[in-house]
Formats: sequence, structure tokens, C-alpha cells
Amino acid sequence: MTPTPTKRALPSKESSLFRELLNLYETRQLKKGQKTADQILKKFPEHGETLCMKGLILTHMGKREEGLELVKKGVRLDLTSHIVWHVFGLIQKGEKNYEEALKSYIQALRFDKGVIARSPCAPSIWCERLDDDLLVCQITDAMSLNQENMNILRDAAHLQTQLRLYDGLVDTRFLLLKLRPNLRQNWIGLALAYHLNGNLVEARRVLEQYERSLKNVPEYDPEQSDLLLYHVRILEDMEEFTTALTLLDTKAKSRAIVDRVAQDSGAEAEQAWRTLIHCNPDNTGYYYSFFRSKNIELGAVTDPDRMSTLRLLQDLSLQNPHTNTPKRLELMVVSAEGFRPLANDYLWSGLQKGIPSLFVDMKSLYQDTRKRVIVEELVDGYRQSLEKNCLPDGAPNEIVAESDSDVPTTYLWTLYFLAQHFSHIGQHSRALSLLSSAITHTPTLPELHTLRGRILKRVGDFLGASVAVNEARLLDGQDRFLNTKSAKYKLRAGLIEEANDTFGLFTKKDAVSPGADLEEMQSLLYLTEEGDAHRRQGRLHYALKKYHAVRKIFEEFEDDQFDFHGYSLRKFTINIYLNLLSWEDRLWSHPAYIHCAISASQIYVELFDNPSRRKDVLSTGKELVFDNLDKTISRLSGMSAEEEKKAKKRAKKAQQKQEEQKKAAAAASAASAATTSTTNEDKGLDLTPQKDDDPDGIKLLTSPEPLDRAWKLLSPLLRLSISNLDLWFSVFDVAVRRGKYLQAIRALTRAKVLDANHPDLHVRLLHFRKLYESLPSSLPSPVAVVVSDALETLITREMTLETYNAQYLQQNHLNARAILGAAWGLQILGSPRDEIEGVVFGTLNPQVVLPLKTALDVLSFLKDISSPRANEFRLACEKIFDLSTVFKTPDQLAIMHLQRQGTLLNTPNVDD
Repeated sequence: MTPTPTKRALPSKESSLFRELLNLYETRQLKKGQKTADQILKKFPEHGETLCMKGLILTHMGKREEGLELVKKGVRLDLTSHIVWHVFGLIQKGEKNYEEALKSYIQALRFDKGVIARSPCAPSIWCERLDDDLLVCQITDAMSLNQENMNILRDAAHLQTQLRLYDGLVDTRFLLLKLRPNLRQNWIGLALAYHLNGNLVEARRVLEQYERSLKNVPEYDPEQSDLLLYHVRILEDMEEFTTALTLLDTKAKSRAIVDRVAQDSGAEAEQAWRTLIHCNPDNTGYYYSFFRSKNIELGAVTDPDRMSTLRLLQDLSLQNPHTNTPKRLELMVVSAEGFRPLANDYLWSGLQKGIPSLFVDMKSLYQDTRKRVIVEELVDGYRQSLEKNCLPDGAPNEIVAESDSDVPTTYLWTLYFLAQHFSHIGQHSRALSLLSSAITHTPTLPELHTLRGRILKRVGDFLGASVAVNEARLLDGQDRFLNTKSAKYKLRAGLIEEANDTFGLFTKKDAVSPGADLEEMQSLLYLTEEGDAHRRQGRLHYALKKYHAVRKIFEEFEDDQFDFHGYSLRKFTINIYLNLLSWEDRLWSHPAYIHCAISASQIYVELFDNPSRRKDVLSTGKELVFDNLDKTISRLSGMSAEEEKKAKKRAKKAQQKQEEQKKAAAAASAASAATTSTTNEDKGLDLTPQKDDDPDGIKLLTSPEPLDRAWKLLSPLLRLSISNLDLWFSVFDVAVRRGKYLQAIRALTRAKVLDANHPDLHVRLLHFRKLYESLPSSLPSPVAVVVSDALETLITREMTLETYNAQYLQQNHLNARAILGAAWGLQILGSPRDEIEGVVFGTLNPQVVLPLKTALDVLSFLKDISSPRANEFRLACEKIFDLSTVFKTPDQLAIMHLQRQGTLLNTPNVDD
């Protein structure tokens, strides 16, 4: 039974101990605090407030579960104490459960000093989920009864910002300003709340009222400067440009604005942008804005404006002779007829200077085929002249006059440029030939080897690419970029252990493993690449572990913004804070997260469709059925049975040592967290991290609800407008298996808007239409009507699925990916396997352009349907992609790797 306020009161001695307990917690004397709580609980074991305080102390000492249970027990024993609700809110916030923390703070505000608010518009706090309007109503009602607890009010405002409850944020900030009008951050907090809630008029009014109250502000005060620029930002958003310019001009003359670059954005636009270009002539954005102020869009210049634009760029080039940016923009603006002389000047200058990024700078011009041809003619002409040890006739005069001593170096960079050029347009053999000449010329230039690796990767020789990039790394062992690039290529080649050894050259030596250190440093590149490598080798549990680690990183990114809600107001970094919130709103659209969410959801769908896949992945214990390439290499490198046995023992000892190191690191972390003093305002954000109870991803793999896990990964992306077909295909795959047909049809509709003829969309339309026709008529009427009408717009009922699939194949009979889609359609429709194989092998038709990735997908499809002709297709692809190694067997790949390393003297006979 909940105690009354009189029963909550402690005798004089215990009351003094409780006040001491609060002080000990505030000063972080946790052990003394625990002993003091025990003294009180010895006589009053059901005192809820003391139980909660002891639980809070235990959570900071690393005893999370025990502490949380005590806090929950304390709340149950005293539901009307503001202290227990405050403590429970701190615990929830530490657990990153911000919505529940806000509910607890509301309760703390209501019950402070024993006053219980009863409002007809505020339902029970224990409802399953409060919508935004009810939450606003509740906290407003609670605030009207509390005028003192500023810490809870401020923290509630931070939670509302974190949850984007801007209506409630306005009410909270208004009350804070009413309670403490002498604090400037309360004024700015209210202005920001109005701004975030879309009420720019009120935000402006609050700022103007605050600025009128300021007196004796020093010149060039950074905080006042940022506030004024924020004021200008609001005026700009309100499209009151004249007022904004007047404010800028007035405050600049009165020396109130420090950030001159931010100031020069409106008045005297043309001259302002010229000044900025002079300050930083390499900033391309300044040039675009300069021409935009003259009503010229630099990226899409029309013929009437072309000559005037070129003259202006030449003028800017003369004014800023130490930059090439205006010259590069001239190449973009000029028509193909006038392109050659300008390109000749720009290219020759870049090659003589030996600029490695010259091709990267030029390749965006290749969208115009005529310009691409001119670039090829110019650079190949340089090569022919330089091979004769002379300068080309068409080179600019001032450069021709220089010494011929630079000819060998210029020749090297010319070969480098041409190799990139021909690889970019798909002539990989010619690119490799040019690159071989360059490496023979100068074998010690790392860029040549990395480019060779990149070209081999494009043609599908991942092993050769890893060897080439590793050669580049060996030329400069101190280069972190080359080290990372080499390890990345090894992962793509399936050499996971070798890649981790390479990563380990630059990671902490005392780390549990290189991978653990890279995960702690939030290396998205490492996690995505290793996750993909494990997935390709069938080690799905390790792949899921890496993909979920990426999600954890983005959750931490989202949680990290919490610290800035108060910090930015205290430090007056207002404009940057708004940029941060805007960035956080788009956080989940990061390509790394999209990739990992899609990949993980595909694995979960595979596990749902084929539950026995788990048994295929795992055999006894944690031993893997799928050997990775590292193990295959070891097996074929001539290791005797005795050596192999010793190697297994060493590996087992190493694994045991790693587990011991993990336990020691976890214990040290817990001990450190228990003794470390922190200075958080509410002492509720520094809970110790939970122990990882699934280090190998076994629980992820064997999860009984794989579709729910997949949906949890995909759901953050549904709030964003992401034009990624694979995302919407994954959303469909998960939704249709969960029986969420409205979500499924919505995903198909979004995908059709992006690409109505995509083969994967065709497959899913067939799948859904066939599934929907077989569904019982027990669907809710509104759902059935919406789904049926939407499906009719995608595939008309008048057409049979067989006809629809046949027409699709006929219309796209020269598209390899579409042929594969039609074959999948036959599989869905239950056609005989020989008919499906006949369609699939149409991808080998000489008239069909067969990309490498599509060929791999076709081979995977043939294996999925257990086709006896899969090996026939693999051998055919080996001949088509003669530079590729992806169609080799694992044993063949291992032998090739050993031969390239020179560690295999006698080549074993390996059957195809």
C-alpha cells in the first residue's frame, strides 16, 4: 500500500542520515552513501526514497541489475514521492529510455511537496504510449503546480528536444523564463523552442525583447555575435531580407559581429562574394553563390549566358592567379567546340606538376562524350610525344620553354592518368597494360599499385587486387591510408585473418583484438567491410554482429546530442546547435547504416524463409561449417597433420587468452566506473556499459523473431525520404512476411516511383500478387480495399501472371538483370526447372551485356534452385570474365593466392 506523506517521514536521526545520503551521492562518495542507506534501511526496510537512492548509487557502482530492482521496489512502495520519481527518471535517462524518463519527471513535478495534480485532460501516466498532445497537456499541468525544481524542468526541456516534442518544449521554456527571467539562456531557450516549433514570429519577438534589455555589451563579444547572427538567420527564414541586411550592416559597423564570413552574405552581394573568393579562392561554393547573385546557375549555364560567364571566370582567374578553381570551372562551362585549348592548358599543367588527383578532378566532365574524347586525344598525344623524350607540340608556350628534365616525371603521371581514364570507360586490359609500363618506369610509387588494385577489383580479381594494394602498403609502412586500404581489399578477397593482422599494425597494442579497437573507435568502414566479408563466406552470425554494431554506433550518435541541449545554451553556440539538430534529423540516412540495415534484414529474411539455415551455419558448439579463405590457404599450404594439430592448439590457447583479456577489460571498466567522479548536472547519465552477452552473434542468428529484428533495423529509415530501391525492396520483404500488407504495398508503390521497370520490383510484384490471391477473405475490410486497389494499379487483374512475366521478358530480352528477374518469376510461378534454366542461360547470349555482379547473382540463383547446370554457367563465366577470379573454386583461389605470394612450390591438382 502506498504510504502517506506522514508515514514517509523519518525520525530525526534517520532524517539526518537521509540528508547526508543525498549529499554523499551529490559528492560521489558512493561507498559511504551505500553504508548510510543501509543504516536507514536496517530500521525502515520499506522506506521507498532510501531504497531508490541506494539503487541509484548501486547503478553507478556497476551493479546495474541490483540497483534497478531496488529503484523499482522503491517506486512501488511510495508512488507519491517526487524523489522516487526523480530517481526513476534518472535511471531511465541513463538507460537512454527518454520517453519513460520524461514521464517520470512529469510525475516528480506533480508530486513535489506532496501535491498531486488531478486534471481531466491528463490520463494515467501508465498508459501504454502517450501521444504528443497528451504529453504536452500533462507536463503543462504539472508545471503549474511547481515553481521551484529548476533542475527537473531544465532536464524535461532537454528530453522534449531529444524527443522532438516541440509543443511541450515551448511551454517548458516559457515557464523556465517566467521563473528565472534574469538568466539569459532562458530567453534564448524560449526563442529556440519557438523556432523549432515553426513559430518564427514569436522567436523573433523574444530575441528583440531580450536584446533591448542588454546594456554595456563589449565590442566583438563572441556570444553576442552568435546571437545576432541567429537573429539574422530567423529574419532570413522569414524572408525579411531587407531587415536582415539592415541588421547585419548596423551590427557590423558597431563591431558587434565577429564572424565576418557569416556576415557577408547579403548586402552588396556581388562585391561580398568577390571578397570571399579573394579570401578563399579554392572554395567552389563561393563561385556558385557569386554567379547565383547574378542570376546564373553555374552548373547549368545556358547558351546566352555562356560567353559572359566565361569572361567573368577569366576575370576571377586573373584576380586570383594562385588558384586553378576558375580554370576548372571554365572547362565545365565552355562548350565542346571551345574545350580543347582550355583543356590542353589545364591538363598539361596538372601533369607537369604531378597532381595525382587530376583524373578525379576531370572525370565529372566525361558526362559530355565529346569532352571525354578530347581529353583522351590530348593526353594520349602527350604520351606519344613523351615516349620520344620530347615535349608535345600543343603544350602551352610558357611550359614548353621549361627544361626537358621534367619529361620522365611528366611521362609517368601521363601514364597514370591514362590508366585511370581507360579503366573508367571500361577498357581495363588497356589500363593494366599502361599501368605495367608505369610500374616498370617507377616501381616505388604507391599510387601505381593502388590503382592496379582498384582496376583488378573492378574486373573481379579481388585476390590480385589485395596483393597489389599490399605491395603499395609495403612501400610506405608508416602510411595509415595505405594500411587501411590494404586491409579493406583483403576483406573483400576473403582474407579476414590477414586483414585483421594488417589493421593491427596501427591499432592499440593492449587492445583485445584489432577489431575490438576499431569497433571502439566507431570505424564504420571496418564494420561494414568485415560484416560483408563474413556474409559472403556464410558466417551469418558474425555478419549480423558487425551490422548490429553499426546500429549501436548510430544510436550513440543520436544519444550524444543530449549533452548539447544544455551546453549550447550555456555557451551560446546557437547556430551550430541548430545545424546539429538538423544533422541529427538526417542521421539514419547515412550510407553505412542504410547498407548494414538492408544487409542484416536480408539475412533475417533468409533465416525466416529457411530456418534450417541456422543449422547449416553452425555445427557442434561454435565451430563453423564454412571455412574462410584463410583456413583453406592453410590447408593447401602443405601443412602436415601434426602441424595442423599444433596450430589448432595454438588457436585454442589464443582464443582462451582473448576471452580472459575481455573479462579483465570488463572488470577494469566496472572498477573504473565505480570510482570515477563525474560532474553531470543530474548525476544520471554515466551508467556503466552493459556486458556483451553475445560476442559471436549466436543469439542474433538463433533469434526466434528474426523479422522483428529486421523491422527494428529498417524502421528508422522509413521516417526519411530515401531514394534507395534496395531499401524499399527490403521493407517489402520484411513487411509481407509479417503480414503487414499495407506496409508491403506502400513499399512497392515507392519502388515503382523510383524505377517502374526494375527486375527486382517485377519479382516482388509477382510474389505479392500470387500471395494476395491465395489469402483468405478474412482481412479487415479497409485493409483489403486499399491493398486491392493499389495492387490493381501495379498489375491489372485482367492479365495473368504468366502473361505478365512473359511480356516482361520479351520487352527486356537484352537486359541480363531483367532476364534473371523473369527467371525468378518462373520460379515463383512454379515452372519446371529446365524451363527456368533455359531462360537463365539466355544471359550468355552474345547480344546481352552481362555485368560481373549480375553474373554472380545468376550463379547464386542457379545454386539456390539446385540446378545441375550451375557449374556449367560458372565455367562459361570464367571464359567471359577472363581477368576475374570470383568464379574460381575456394581451393583454386587459395592456390592462386599462395602462388602470388611465392609460398606454394608444388601446385596441387584441383578439379574444377
